Amino acid sequence: MGLEKPSPNRRLQLVDELFLYCCRVAVGMKQKVIADIFGISTTTVSRVIITWANYLFLVLGSEPIWMTRERVQATMPTKFAQYCPNVRVILDCTEIRCEAPSSLSHQSETFSNYKNTNTFKGLIGIAPCGVITFISKLYTGSISDREITQQSGILHLLQPGDACMADKGFVIDNMLSELGATLINPPFK
Repeated sequence: MGLEKPSPNRRLQLVDELFLYCCRVAVGMKQKVIADIFGISTTTVSRVIITWANYLFLVLGSEPIWMTRERVQATMPTKFAQYCPNVRVILDCTEIRCEAPSSLSHQSETFSNYKNTNTFKGLIGIAPCGVITFISKLYTGSISDREITQQSGILHLLQPGDACMADKGFVIDNMLSELGATLINPPFK
């Protein structure tokens, strides 16, 4: 299926819109700078970024990235195979700073005590070989690691005998044991 021609009211070709999106997301250029470079309004820049973000979310978000147990085993580094042979996924949360909402209730929901600012938080799962195998949706920054693990859907992907590695902040061992999985907290200096 080829790229269809953009609607007549578009100022840029689709490839230029994608490049514009990448300038904002990958490089972090300000919208005003992008507008000046492309000779368009900041409103158009905003519209293009939102459109491409939604499109890429729909297209890329539908691709399965969870690795089978066999694939994890086949790509496992030697040290993991030696010391933690059942590790299926390494879990961690990441937080993305956001502006403080004007609503006080929304401010308290997005406020992260860990980052001491307003954030959105997501759960990331990584195979021992370093491949990202799980990305949750974003939650408000006040959510706990335990709660995000429960709500994200990653527990449905685990099988009996799997092990998850996570830092000591993840108090999820009882949730995993109900599935027949285990939690490994690596030692810290």
